[in-house]
Amino acid sequence: MDGTLFQTNKILEPALDATFDHLKSLNMWDQPAPIEIYRQIMGAPLPFVWERLMPDHSETDRQATNSLFHEHLLAHISSGKGDLYPGVEEVLQHLVDKGYPIYIASNGQIEYLKAIIDYYKLDRWVTETFSISQIASLSKSDLVRSIKDKYKIDNGAVIGDRLSDIRAGQDNGLISIGCNFDFAQADELAQADVVINRIVELKIAIKELTRKSS
Repeated sequence: MDGTLFQTNKILEPALDATFDHLKSLNMWDQPAPIEIYRQIMGAPLPFVWERLMPDHSETDRQATNSLFHEHLLAHISSGKGDLYPGVEEVLQHLVDKGYPIYIASNGQIEYLKAIIDYYKLDRWVTETFSISQIASLSKSDLVRSIKDKYKIDNGAVIGDRLSDIRAGQDNGLISIGCNFDFAQADELAQADVVINRIVELKIAIKELTRKSS
C-alpha cells in the first residue's frame, strides 16, 4: 500500500510533525520530528519503526505515540490530503480485466489500511487486504505465505518498494517487482526480478513476464 499504491509522503510529514509537536508540549521531545529516519525505514514493522524513532523512550510511550500518529494519518486520509499514485486506478482495472486477482499485503495497521481502501474505494478491484498485524512473526514473507495458502496461489508477483516486499516474493516462489518510487532504495531494488519507475509500467511488465512464462 504505502509507497506503491498510496502516496504516503503527502501525509507522512504533517502527521509526524503534529505528533512530535504534541510530545514537545509534554516535554517528552526537544528535537525536530525524525522525518528522514522514518523515510529510510518506511515499510518496516511498526514496533521496529518506533524503536528507531524513539530509542530512549519506554514501550508505553512508543505505543501512545504510535496511536496519536495514526489518528493524524486517519484525519489526513479522510480529509483527502493523501493521494494514490497517478495511474493506480487504471492499472488495477487493467489487471482485473485481465483476470488477475489483487491482494494487498501491508505493514500498515488494519484501521489505516481500511481508511485508504474506503476513501478511494479500492475494494472495487482488491479482493482482500491483509495487515502485518495479523501475523505473529511480523514478517512480510509470512504474511504473503498466508495469502498464498488461503487463496491457493501457485504463481504470481509481489509488487512493492522495499526489500521486505522483494524478499516476500522470493521467499514464496513468486516474481518480485520493485517500485522505484518515493521510499525506494537502490540497493534494495537491485535484488528485484523487475523494476518499474511508474505504476503504469506494471501493465507492460506483467505482459512481458506472462509471455516469457508461456
